[in-house]
Amino acid sequence: MLLYHSSTSAAELRHCIEDQEEVEASLVDNFGMTPFHILFSSVGTSQGELLDVLLDKYYCSCHTILNLEDANGKRPLDYLVANWTEATKYLYEQTLQRWMVDLMGCLGALFWMEAI
Repeated sequence: MLLYHSSTSAAELRHCIEDQEEVEASLVDNFGMTPFHILFSSVGTSQGELLDVLLDKYYCSCHTILNLEDANGKRPLDYLVANWTEATKYLYEQTLQRWMVDLMGCLGALFWMEAI
């Protein structure tokens, strides 16, 4: 997986995803880790851009992917919370915004949420 290399750029990740014919089949590595597990297990300076690429690509299946457990029984967000910093706080907010809030907007539920 390209995300194992800390120098991976958003453009490289986007290009790699576009080149893969069967992305879903290669989404989980031998340790049960998805790209989200790997990204959230080591936070660096370009993680926000990389996260945008992943959230764009897997927008429709984020709920499933973010709930997948790796070989250690951890979900991607477990790694993010375990490495809590200001940078991870931003990634957490970004993930929740795209995964939950934006999805609710697509379903027409934002007005309902704001009313509560």
